[in-house]
Amino acid sequence: MTITGAWRRTADGAGLLGADGTVAASIFAEMSALAMRAGAINLGQGFPDEDGPPEVLEAARQAISDGVNQYPPGRGLPVIREAISRHQQRFYGLSADPETEVLVTAGATEALAATILALIEPGDEVVTLEPFYDAYGGLIALGGGVHRTVRLRSPEFQPDLDELRAAITDKTRLIIVNNPHNPTGTVLPIETLALIVELAHRHDALIVTDEVYEHLTFGVAHVPVATLPGASERTITISSGGKTFNTTGWKIGWLSAPAPLVTAILAVKQFLTYVNGAPFQPAIARGLDLPDSFFTGIAADLEAKRDVLEVGLTTAGFTVSRQQGSYFIVADAAPLGYPDGAEFCRILPALAGVVAVPIAAFCSPANRADYASLVRFAYCKKVDVLERAAGRLAGISSR
Repeated sequence: MTITGAWRRTADGAGLLGADGTVAASIFAEMSALAMRAGAINLGQGFPDEDGPPEVLEAARQAISDGVNQYPPGRGLPVIREAISRHQQRFYGLSADPETEVLVTAGATEALAATILALIEPGDEVVTLEPFYDAYGGLIALGGGVHRTVRLRSPEFQPDLDELRAAITDKTRLIIVNNPHNPTGTVLPIETLALIVELAHRHDALIVTDEVYEHLTFGVAHVPVATLPGASERTITISSGGKTFNTTGWKIGWLSAPAPLVTAILAVKQFLTYVNGAPFQPAIARGLDLPDSFFTGIAADLEAKRDVLEVGLTTAGFTVSRQQGSYFIVADAAPLGYPDGAEFCRILPALAGVVAVPIAAFCSPANRADYASLVRFAYCKKVDVLERAAGRLAGISSR
């Protein structure tokens, strides 16, 4: 039986469709399975191994006890929409009407899916930075869009502004800005963000921002695109509670945008999950209202964890790219004699008892060679786990 449908182009867009038409497992699934088989420390997938703040966890338990267990409103419970609105005003001076300009979603991925599927027509171009989070490619293809990329080159992982100008044209419908960036950890400077806004105006494009690591920056403030002059009316700002509050399994995300855009996105979102996570919504609302000391504290703690892992990688002989945000550090395995990062990641569990993922897995086939020897490690783990991983990695150079 031949199975036709959008699945094929979706898998192809995400880089998972083999030449024989079969769908491969994602690199995250492959490496996590390898970690389990080898008993290795899994620094491949970007999820924490510690629970979030007690106030947030207790708020979820209380909501369940209070009977917040049925369908919430389609836009999200008022308590979280109001908290999101307060958060945007408190941290960035942005006004978002909780009734009409905020939408709660099943994580940031659903917010991205609903936005892309709602706002593009077949043949529309969508520009992203490359390497790119794999969901972007899959969702653009699912919507029938054409994926254009602007490369972030090692070691700084910043876009060439002339390449950005060339990529964004009158055919561009959406510009997706992932900042802080996954998988490289780079933070885009305000000059680059301002150019994106300028180009969006020039070519009548919309800007979609993926800001899930907004509170996890080191030594530099996060600047939402929507705060820049002329940006708010054409920007959909997306974030979630998973990375900030160590609750990735709760899948509580959101977006804020001008009311007409939210209404258009809701028209699609309601036929995806409809609603989700009722008792977790007031819990994330509680988190968003935590004092400033919490938010500065999580960034400082994560920066210290990054430094622990960086020492191990540098001692092992990797060339390390130190960036200013997210969960991730990028290391070049070429100095160790491994020019193929994918192959290196497959032998690393046996070599050092640690799992990473190749950066090339986040790239289109045409550009993978530019990132062939680079691998991504996640440092959102307990300090003792990172110290053990650093010790194991440091031993590579002596073999």
